[in-house]
Amino acid sequence: MLGPYIHRIDPIIASIGGLHIWWYGLSYALGFLQLYLFVKRHRRDLQMTRPEVYVLALMVGVGVLIGGRAVEVSFDEWGFYRQHPKLMPALWLGGMATHGLLLGAGAGTWLFASVYRKPFLKLADALVVPGAFLMGVGRIGNFIDGQIIGSITSVPWAVQFPYATGFRHPVVLYDGLKNLLLVPFLLRVRRANRTPGAVAARFVFWYAFPRIFIDLLRDYPTHRLALGTGQTLNLIMAGIGIVLLIRSRMRRLGRLKPLPVYKEPDLASRDGAPSAGLRVAFASLLFFCLTIPSNWTQDIPRHYGARHSGLRHSWFYPEIEATPVPPTA
Repeated sequence: MLGPYIHRIDPIIASIGGLHIWWYGLSYALGFLQLYLFVKRHRRDLQMTRPEVYVLALMVGVGVLIGGRAVEVSFDEWGFYRQHPKLMPALWLGGMATHGLLLGAGAGTWLFASVYRKPFLKLADALVVPGAFLMGVGRIGNFIDGQIIGSITSVPWAVQFPYATGFRHPVVLYDGLKNLLLVPFLLRVRRANRTPGAVAARFVFWYAFPRIFIDLLRDYPTHRLALGTGQTLNLIMAGIGIVLLIRSRMRRLGRLKPLPVYKEPDLASRDGAPSAGLRVAFASLLFFCLTIPSNWTQDIPRHYGARHSGLRHSWFYPEIEATPVPPTA
């Protein structure tokens, strides 16, 4: 019989030379690997060489990490990082914001399209499919780390998290399920609607709009922005999604200025094996992702140090004085 669940999962898979491998970080590595495999499988339709597939995966991956970190530092933990500026790039100390991940992915895709003269909307339509998968498995990583809690509830599937009182809604699992359900929906749209930007527009809207209601069940602090940073960004993103849906519809009806036509190159003459440097760089990105925990930097030693003494103080995990501000990532 289904009943309340007491969360006792260790968020750390293993330790290598004092550096910890996290389940949350594994979700990023799997997501980026799935993105690479998806683009590789569809590269002929996207008119991409094998080296370009690696470059795109790297640009998007690095963009995701920079974007997620930048929004986290700027909004969610600014009070802490203002006092510890040297820790801003230390992703292995935790701290990523989901809306920043999306912003960074979009920036990485745009940069690749600009440099390699590819149609941005066509790339965006393809990448939102593995992007939804990444956001789904990332939420599973959030749950394993015991981070992001919902409001207190008596539903049969309620969870008692390690660092909160009472049984609560597992809101990250609700959001993760929503993200994973987007994958078959986006694939169906991709088959049925070839209008450039149609799939991406639906991702933007249907990622954000249901999350507004999911986040109503979340234990959200309301510092900095009145509704909480995440909920405010949900509303903004849903509004942008509506605009993109309208523009996609108008483009399909021929009411917008035609998009630039890119001359498709002779793929066979340009294709070749990716360099060893590209392979090593992508493998390094995947390994680095394994070191990323989902919790706030200031909470890592306090929350996980009891089970893993290396988190209390080492070269990788310096002594941190926690700032009493609840997480909002």
